[in-house]
Amino acid sequence: MQVISSKDNEFIKHIKKLKDKKYRDLNNEYIIEGIKIIEEAINEKANIKQVVICDDCEKTSNIPKELMYEIAKQECVYVTSKLFESLTDVTNPQGILAVVEKNTMKSAVVGSEEIDYDQDMIVALDDIQDPGNLGTILRTVDSIGINQILVSKGTADGYNPKVVRSTMGAIFRVKIIECEDLEKTLKEIKKHKFEIVVTSLQTENSIYDINYKKKVIVIGNEANGVEEKIQKLADKKVKIPMLGKTESLNASVATGIILYEYVRQKIER
Repeated sequence: MQVISSKDNEFIKHIKKLKDKKYRDLNNEYIIEGIKIIEEAINEKANIKQVVICDDCEKTSNIPKELMYEIAKQECVYVTSKLFESLTDVTNPQGILAVVEKNTMKSAVVGSEEIDYDQDMIVALDDIQDPGNLGTILRTVDSIGINQILVSKGTADGYNPKVVRSTMGAIFRVKIIECEDLEKTLKEIKKHKFEIVVTSLQTENSIYDINYKKKVIVIGNEANGVEEKIQKLADKKVKIPMLGKTESLNASVATGIILYEYVRQKIER
């Protein structure tokens, strides 16, 4: 078994470059790290390109035998602990990471061949900036059974390592559709009898006042909310009723509250 120890190895250079968004986009690949998320990737049949294993890291002994059997079916690359430390972004690494093909698509105007219109709910993100928020929203979307999410060009990269970690495996189940022009995409969706719902403080309508069947929920930027041209496109504007002095909530928290009102309505139906 060959163990890579040189930082000048071309494969090692490739791994390091995948920390950059432009390089991830160019190669259509990203990095996952840790025992749990690699197990999720295998279970969800993600397209794993390579698995990188620290040859002399103590924590790799924590990998269950059944998982090691599945990992052995992949293309495995072994590296020294010193080299693995130069690759990891985790404070307490478990000695294993993988390169995975991205589950995403880009389009100037998304057509019916790319969006699943059979679902009652579509979530669209308008320039969400914080990777933690994006990862949590992806996890929440997955938790209610939605298999896709639309993101504007200005939204944080869905394959940023922090986003990937915070999705807790949802990254393998939710298709990220990157929209070059979110406004045009939403206009296309409206042709399929969906209504556009935006969050806004400039309304008295509550999130509890509408039926969520065949709706696109647009979540806006953390600082500025949903941009004006998309607000003008909206069929309905809603806000979350609050009893205290706080006027707005964290974007991922607000998304969770809205989506679970959809769940409540669906259960009742």
